[in-house]
Amino acid sequence: MATPLITGMAIAAAAYAGRYGIQAWQAFKARPPTARMRRFYEGGFQPVMTRREAALILGIRESTPSDKVREAHRRVMVANHPDAGGSHYLASKINEAKDILLGKAKGSGSAF
Repeated sequence: MATPLITGMAIAAAAYAGRYGIQAWQAFKARPPTARMRRFYEGGFQPVMTRREAALILGIRESTPSDKVREAHRRVMVANHPDAGGSHYLASKINEAKDILLGKAKGSGSAF
């Protein structure tokens, strides 16, 4: 007598679990796409550049050694140099970011 009852309860539990799984999967598929991790800094500049912002501009960490800072600066400047069609404003911000991370500047040294 107990065996058919236990079997019926197990089947009902499996059916509810399957139903819940299907609903959860459909809700997961229907959710809006989330923003992925972005590789480059997107956004405006702060009035006074911080070490964090400087690191974001150069695409490195704040604690990066000075030789890696220079390497990152060179890489970013090649892509944004004014002589190669880049912006003077961006070039000044990139230079300012390098100076801040190397400890050569105290405040906003941008020409703009």
